[in-house]
Amino acid sequence: MITVNSLKHTFLIGKKGNEKKIEVLKDIDFHIERGEIVSVVGKSGSGKSTLLQTIAGFMKPDSGSIMVNNTEIAKYNEKQSAAFRLDNFGFIFQNFQLLPAQTVFENIELPLKLKGVSRGIRKKKVTELLQKVGLTEVADHYPNELSGGQQQRVSIARAMITNPPIILADEPTGSLDSQTEKEILALIQKLNKEENLTFVIITHDEEVALIANRQFRMTDGVLVRVGGMTHAF
Repeated sequence: MITVNSLKHTFLIGKKGNEKKIEVLKDIDFHIERGEIVSVVGKSGSGKSTLLQTIAGFMKPDSGSIMVNNTEIAKYNEKQSAAFRLDNFGFIFQNFQLLPAQTVFENIELPLKLKGVSRGIRKKKVTELLQKVGLTEVADHYPNELSGGQQQRVSIARAMITNPPIILADEPTGSLDSQTEKEILALIQKLNKEENLTFVIITHDEEVALIANRQFRMTDGVLVRVGGMTHAF
């Protein structure tokens, strides 16, 4: 599903003419199978979010290969990356990134609108997903009327609405209390099992990382495997 080989990336910091190169990704190699949950745990600044952004095509690496669904995407331009993301990735963010002026239903259906899907099909797909993530009763509510856990469920439903094979989650429980975190992680495991969705979870939380089939640790741009799933919610 995802194969990364010899991935390298650097940032330039400092004033122009006196910049210093900081290696953020150091020769990264890893492979993710379809239907896996894989976690990458690490401290802030370790390079884990940069890794996620390069896989998603938001950031072009200095060198290396990124194969997603048998397609090399590392050298895609911005337009090509955007089109590929819409078909292949769903995204879950720590701060939910919901549109405050749109209802739960409208937030979830937005990616379908971007793809030009007809209104009737949008309504059917969103209604089915609302039931699957337990949000049917709040379909007409706005984000500020929801709890943090409900907002993250909306984010998860939006990530799934176009049937992407891969969900990229950046600190998906970082803004939630411990009980709500457990509920969201249980939902991720449920959707992974029932829908055969591949999840790549970036987190600083060791407990969150434990739900993965395989766990990796990022330290100063170096990625190493550290274990397999030891906890289910």
